[in-house]
Amino acid sequence: MTIKDSTFLITGGSAGIGKATAKMIVGEGGKVAVTGRNKGKLEKVAGEIGALPIHADVANEKDVERTYKEFLKEFDKLDCLINNAGIGGGWSEITELDMEAFRKVYDVNVFGAAMMGSKAAQLFKKQNYGNIVNIASTAALKGYANGTVYASSKFALRGMTQCWQADLRKYNVRVILVNPSEVTTAFGNSEGKERAELPNRLRSEEIAHTIVSTLEMDDRGFIPEVTVWATNPF
Repeated sequence: MTIKDSTFLITGGSAGIGKATAKMIVGEGGKVAVTGRNKGKLEKVAGEIGALPIHADVANEKDVERTYKEFLKEFDKLDCLINNAGIGGGWSEITELDMEAFRKVYDVNVFGAAMMGSKAAQLFKKQNYGNIVNIASTAALKGYANGTVYASSKFALRGMTQCWQADLRKYNVRVILVNPSEVTTAFGNSEGKERAELPNRLRSEEIAHTIVSTLEMDDRGFIPEVTVWATNPF
């Protein structure tokens, strides 16, 4: 796709990977809306990068409906949804699993992504064109100790991505999964503070570059899944 003049809806766009991706797309001439739960932070970031802020929580069905209404009122059409909003939590051994932690993480990482994707797919089927990028994790590829809740949510997102690919290819819709390894963002920080950059760790910019690069492939082809690792994190 051509980034310039195309329209993009990025969830979780007020920090980290979402913010870096929005900034890169705006820099290439794309028209971007970003969502976030912290209204003040969202509006500040959107103003800095030249994006439309939509104060919304993907885990709230009414917010999902309103997000699309506000987006389409501003841009008329959607070319690409980037399902970036995600949270961690529930870190515990199997003997100490908590259903509330499951619900909290799944509401955002699975159910929120699914509802955002469903609304986008309805638009894309009508226009016979579109792109969905789901941001998962290397945790979607291999489980690990204490990761039952988070890793399983990303496994679910990976499975949904494959289902959407099968559902939507005949409508010229590309569905792409991006699996970042550890990135120095605010992920997992209860105060939302970004971690300091490290020379041997991934930054949000590497993931943004991956997202934009996969989208820029000619529409006749797409990359179903891509994983990004730090070259030498040790």
